[in-house]
Amino acid sequence: MARNVPIRKPGEISSEDAAKYGYTSREWKRMNEQDAAESRKQRKLILVLILLSLLTLFMLYSVYYVIFRTHDYALGLRFDKDHPVFGFEQSISYTDAAAPFTRDLAVTDGDVNTDKIFCEALSAGLFDISRREVLYAKDIFTPRSPASLTKMMTAMVAIKYGNLDDLVTVTDTAKDIEYGSSVCDIKTGDVLSLKQLLYGMLIASGNDAAMMVAEHVGGSVSGFVDMMNREAQMIGATRSHFMNPHGLTSESHYTCVYDLYLIFHEAMKYDLFMDMISRKNFYAEYTAASGDPVAVTWETTNHYFTGEAAAPEDVIVFGGKTGTTEDAGGCLTILAKDLYGNPYLSVILHSADRNTVYTDTNLLLERIGE
Repeated sequence: MARNVPIRKPGEISSEDAAKYGYTSREWKRMNEQDAAESRKQRKLILVLILLSLLTLFMLYSVYYVIFRTHDYALGLRFDKDHPVFGFEQSISYTDAAAPFTRDLAVTDGDVNTDKIFCEALSAGLFDISRREVLYAKDIFTPRSPASLTKMMTAMVAIKYGNLDDLVTVTDTAKDIEYGSSVCDIKTGDVLSLKQLLYGMLIASGNDAAMMVAEHVGGSVSGFVDMMNREAQMIGATRSHFMNPHGLTSESHYTCVYDLYLIFHEAMKYDLFMDMISRKNFYAEYTAASGDPVAVTWETTNHYFTGEAAAPEDVIVFGGKTGTTEDAGGCLTILAKDLYGNPYLSVILHSADRNTVYTDTNLLLERIGE
């Protein structure tokens, strides 16, 4: 028979009420124990679900942290500015002060070791490039005619601002040079690449090639000369002034040993320049005005490479640039290395002639490694 019990939990009903509704004390006790057990089971289930939820969240965060956050942290460490290996250079300043212009340069304000080396050239210098030291200096700030050492500046400006793959058609401008001066023997109407012209200009010291480089890159020879003078000011070569791209004598065309060091130091940043000054010769194929192919090998003017001069023992000549005119005398820049590969630059302006300049240069190169 059905019992009408109020909708309340058994535990909320007194034993008297339970008897009223037909429950015995044993039945009522059993019902209370069952309800308590069920309540405990539900609480345990809820606790297990909460723990499982927390465990799931922890595992998800762990996966995220391992895959993403630790990866980001590793990258952050690698490029940390204070990291001893991968960080920025310690010399970088985090203030508003600019780095000094001379930070990577050898600097002096006068002659150095002129009592130890008796070089007859009017101006000469020897620079330790790695240690940024002036090992020898004689009148290195006196402006003088540089002859074809000018072509180092021409090459540097052309490499920096020109397109080396451009094809250049030779114009009559190539003929606007002194008769009998060094040339690549290119003709009006010939078609060469700018890169080929640069090799001819530095290796064979071709004045005709220098004129075509200038006209093509600068739009005109005078426009290119303006570029040379602006570039000289930019790199600190303030005692220089150029009037042409080849170095043939001109009253207002001059530079000094220290400025040539600055020019060479800047030009060394370009792999093409380093390759050009190190070549004994260069083979070129181009098209003549007639459309016929032309093949030529331009030979170096550097006596260290031709065997007409020999460097001191334990000194390796890497390359350089020659220059000679009646006004400038013998001029020569040489990049040399010691047996450990450390680079040194020697610069000579106005030796007696094109042969004596190698004698003067060797006096400087003998100082390497001392």
